[in-house]
Amino acid sequence: MPLHKISDFDAEYHTTVQGEDIKGMNVHSQGNGEKIGSVSDILVDEQGKFRYLIVDLGLWIFGKKVLLPIGRTRTDSGANQILVNMTKEQAENLPEYKEGMPLDYDYEEQVRGVHRTRPLDAASTAVGNVTSPTYNRDTYNYEQDRDLYDVSDHEDQTFKLYEERLVANKQRQKTGEVKIGKHVETDTARVAVPLEKERVIIERVTPTDAGQAVAPGVANFREGEVARLEIHEEVPDIRKEAFVREEVRVTKVTEQETVEAQETIRREELDVNTDGRPVIDKPNSI
Repeated sequence: MPLHKISDFDAEYHTTVQGEDIKGMNVHSQGNGEKIGSVSDILVDEQGKFRYLIVDLGLWIFGKKVLLPIGRTRTDSGANQILVNMTKEQAENLPEYKEGMPLDYDYEEQVRGVHRTRPLDAASTAVGNVTSPTYNRDTYNYEQDRDLYDVSDHEDQTFKLYEERLVANKQRQKTGEVKIGKHVETDTARVAVPLEKERVIIERVTPTDAGQAVAPGVANFREGEVARLEIHEEVPDIRKEAFVREEVRVTKVTEQETVEAQETIRREELDVNTDGRPVIDKPNSI
């Protein structure tokens, strides 16, 4: 009867087995509530039925892992923990589980031998005054140890009903960006500047007293410079200066919108099937 880790048997077991993931749960003694370790993994048979919890006994026996038959456990969903019916002496007597080891009939028998508390009624043999069960590796079936593997044998069972709800959250993500830059354009500008230039006009005219003699000593005959005039003109002085043409203001504003989403959600309801006339008390029904 090959055994498989639950994730190897069904990679999507989280969706097929609803509720809290047992892997990683703390394990406590059902007798005194003492924490003894945690669930490392789960082993199922070829039909996917839970058979063992792989329990790391770190708080009882450091570094030791053992197999615990599922019938020796009870899940306390409210406290998110596993309660086990096992003593420390039993834990010490259990064969150690190691990753990759073969889980054959002989190994399971060692595990079952530690946990068995009563002989089988239908398959037992008498040896003197001692009654002991008979097991056969070729015909063995887990039904022969219902007390170890059948969780329905427990009188008290606690489970949860689950429902799905839509949970709306907001996530900020980048949808784009605006980059603002500048570039230079060139143009030809023209400007007109009126300029003034001085020029000299020399006129030779005949005076009104031409032909008349001048008094002695008035005529001053000489050579060389007799007059000086400075000539001026305006020349253009054109240069470029930078001026503020306009201002550009860049701001962000936040707009709000409401987005509606619609999904199909599931809810578990309780179905109670009765046989006969049992008395059912549901004081905490909603």
